[in-house]
Amino acid sequence: MAIEIDKIAQETVDVIAEKIKNLKTLNIIVAGKTGVGKSTLINAVFRDKLAETGMGKPVTDHMRKISKKGIPLAIYDTRGFELGKEVQQQVKREVVETISQGLANHDINKAIHCIWYCINTASNRVEPEEIEWLRGLSKENQITQVPIIVVLTQSFSKKNADSMRKMILNENLDVVQVIPVLAEDYEIDDEYVAKSYGLDVLINVMGEALPDELMDTLQNVQVANLAEKKKRAQAVIASATAAAVGEGAAPIPFSDCALLIPTQIGMIASITVIFGFDVNKSILVAFLSSTLGAGGATLLGKTVVSNLAKLIPGVGTVAGGAISAATAGMLTAALGETYIGIMTLVFNGEMSIADLGTKRGKDQITTLFKQELMKIR
Repeated sequence: MAIEIDKIAQETVDVIAEKIKNLKTLNIIVAGKTGVGKSTLINAVFRDKLAETGMGKPVTDHMRKISKKGIPLAIYDTRGFELGKEVQQQVKREVVETISQGLANHDINKAIHCIWYCINTASNRVEPEEIEWLRGLSKENQITQVPIIVVLTQSFSKKNADSMRKMILNENLDVVQVIPVLAEDYEIDDEYVAKSYGLDVLINVMGEALPDELMDTLQNVQVANLAEKKKRAQAVIASATAAAVGEGAAPIPFSDCALLIPTQIGMIASITVIFGFDVNKSILVAFLSSTLGAGGATLLGKTVVSNLAKLIPGVGTVAGGAISAATAGMLTAALGETYIGIMTLVFNGEMSIADLGTKRGKDQITTLFKQELMKIR
């Protein structure tokens, strides 16, 4: 049995690698004056502290490209916006040219998909030149229609941020949304800390503005909105469950239950990619053995089905050595939800990926799996 789980784990690792390789690159232009907190915003939204990887590669006089190997994301950071009207116009031209060059490639991996324009809310005002700049950019963007999102950074006061937001919206600019954010918790004094907020809204708006081909990429690279990751992962489970029900409709004899294994592998691999964690083979072996039994059968084998019948009397039909459609679907759903549960614990810092291979981690996985089975009773 150990050999079978080991093989399944390796196949899952291979599928994860293939899925990551096939992710499209998300390209975002981030503009705004120096000191508005662009780096802090980028690091709060995306994994692996992207803005701390160095100064990035210059692509124009006033723009640098920030990227990191293994992350399907590139940030084009404009610089020097406050240096005067001539420089502001040059920055705008560079933004428009970068957009045009991306489109000319006819490659989604090189196109610009979104523009963030950052304004410091703590300054308590929006400069008329910034409104003019945004209006000019919107006009030149009418054909290309790259979504523009205004991000109000350092929004310590929600009241001030809301006033600034309404003022900008009243300018009737061609922008998708104006979003106040506080990227990090901010200690006002020893007795009060302003909690970060707004980043989840930014991810929601991005999800609505970006093309479908970039949805898995967005969830893979973002660390600001757990709910959106779970929503995307649960859609994967729903699809895999439907496939498993179809595969089990025959019903499937135990000898043919391997037909279901690719469905399970694809599901676990997709959820791994959505959460963006580095999950190795040993962790997958721990997960599979903890949910499906170290002394059990294959991924959907006889021991698992028998255990399911003990946990949930009357579920499915375990007769004549066959897996019913209901049993196949329930196992798939429980397995997927358990994996989301484990990924959520890691996301929230309650466990590390390395912890999953320990006795504590394996016990937690087994407990979650049993709980998920009982939920779908």
